[in-house]
Amino acid sequence: MDGSSHDPAVHALAVRAAKAIFAAFEDYNEGFRGITRRAQRRFEAREWQLGQRDAVERIELYDHRVERCLAGLVGTLGRHIAEEATWNAARTEYARLTAECPDRQFHHTFFNSLTRKVFATIGVNPAVEFVAEAGEPHEKAAPVVGISLQDGLEQGLASLLAGLPWAAQLHDAARAAGFISAEISSVLAVRGLAPQPVRLEVLEPVFYRATRAYVVGRIGGEGWTFPLVIAFAHPESGIVADTVMISDYELRPLFGFSRSYFHADLAVVEPVVRWLCSIMPGKPVDELYTVLGRAKQGKTERYRSLFRHLAASTDPFVHAEGVPGMVMVVFTLNSSELVFKVIRDRFAYPKTSSREEVMEKYRFVFRHDRVGRLVDAQEFRRLRFPRARFAPALLEELLESAANTCRLDGDDLIIDLCYLERRLKPLDVYLREAEPAAARRAIRDYGQAIRDLALSNVFPGDLLLKNFGVSRHGRVIFYDYDELCLVTECRFRDLPAARDHDEEMRAEPWFYVGPEDVFPAQFLEFLGLRGELRDEFLKYHAALLDPDYWRRLKAAHAAEEHLEVVPYQRRQISHILATP
Repeated sequence: MDGSSHDPAVHALAVRAAKAIFAAFEDYNEGFRGITRRAQRRFEAREWQLGQRDAVERIELYDHRVERCLAGLVGTLGRHIAEEATWNAARTEYARLTAECPDRQFHHTFFNSLTRKVFATIGVNPAVEFVAEAGEPHEKAAPVVGISLQDGLEQGLASLLAGLPWAAQLHDAARAAGFISAEISSVLAVRGLAPQPVRLEVLEPVFYRATRAYVVGRIGGEGWTFPLVIAFAHPESGIVADTVMISDYELRPLFGFSRSYFHADLAVVEPVVRWLCSIMPGKPVDELYTVLGRAKQGKTERYRSLFRHLAASTDPFVHAEGVPGMVMVVFTLNSSELVFKVIRDRFAYPKTSSREEVMEKYRFVFRHDRVGRLVDAQEFRRLRFPRARFAPALLEELLESAANTCRLDGDDLIIDLCYLERRLKPLDVYLREAEPAAARRAIRDYGQAIRDLALSNVFPGDLLLKNFGVSRHGRVIFYDYDELCLVTECRFRDLPAARDHDEEMRAEPWFYVGPEDVFPAQFLEFLGLRGELRDEFLKYHAALLDPDYWRRLKAAHAAEEHLEVVPYQRRQISHILATP
């Protein structure tokens, strides 16, 4: 502790501040769990629109509570609000208050959020921040329930279903148990395993997201264990078991970086994250915290993971693969799975967006249902990197093209605003490199990505292939947000016919085009698809070229109809066989 914090007056202020921050976090946490608990009611009552509003409310809650706490601290600390000695002493007292809290790292992240605002910290300030978790994690076990299989798999599943909070609303519980049992048995048969598992355990809280509820667990026998997720839908006829997922291949996208956050009421989160890591080995811890709705903790874990990786690696930051962006400078470490995006000072023609408009698009994606088609981009401020880790060409571009954001400070490069995302293979690059069958699958999924986004009231704006990426699971995901808008903000027009040959041959339109005008008939020409890929797109997605398709979607969104994007593919045995 800093020597000046022995001043009794400073210590008294620090104690008051620490208690106020602790109370503020506890209030936030209870608010977070309160919103989370609504998810069960939304699922039972099919209140999908209200569920979407709950998701936004929960996302925005953290920043609201940080701001409220900070305003209170200004009154408590007065002129001492910006004194490191006071915050240093408050951190010591806060560490004492949180020492026995199972998720104390959440408390510490909340404390750091306050100090970073007060001091506009660049990099890390160890005098006033928690920079690492002290001591061993609490050995609290995840809330797992064992299901007896003594009377057979189907009977055990019937017992599991009977214990669900909405068991009375199941359309046909016996049929659901038989379906789940048959799905599991078919996978075991394909694997050449004994048809009778001996162990089944599930996490006690049900996981909710959008229109689905999920029971998450694992199932095992002699010498084998598989993850198990049972997805439930709620059509008007009653709740039904919709699909069964029993492989790493299926689970990872469900818990992935292009999905919105689960609502699962977890009294303690860290043990659940450890348990999820056990059924999805190698899954980044930061992504698990984030997908459980603890986005700030996910950022903290990603930041620490990044700088651990920097300390253990030597490769330089270089330009990311793909066509350079007109709005962002995008770079990566080839040894990392992350990309970094920095907004340019000026955007090349024909881009007309402002810096604030681009930032607002990223904030929109953070709050919106990403339906598995939008990358979760985390915003980081005032990052400090060794300048020696940047390739010369990249460093030069950052200092010239993003001088309002990037600057040198001695041997370091300071980046005032940066977005971090999981790295994807640009779709245009993927199509050039992939085998023909894989390229056809990708172009089909590209069209499906546009459809899925449209169902969630999102129009990408710029449909160029370079603005989409392909994940390790072959899923096409959109990641360039500067022209993104709502379907309901667009005016989808038929393409006027040329009145004569001269108009037809003009490079520029001969008719008025407003800022909200979109001409779907031009999509295919704009994309430049040729040969088999063009044929594949037309075979499956010709409707995307029809203005009436888009106008019907727009009308449905304007009427607040619920348009569902199924959050998984039905299980395919080929996927199971592809996983080790």
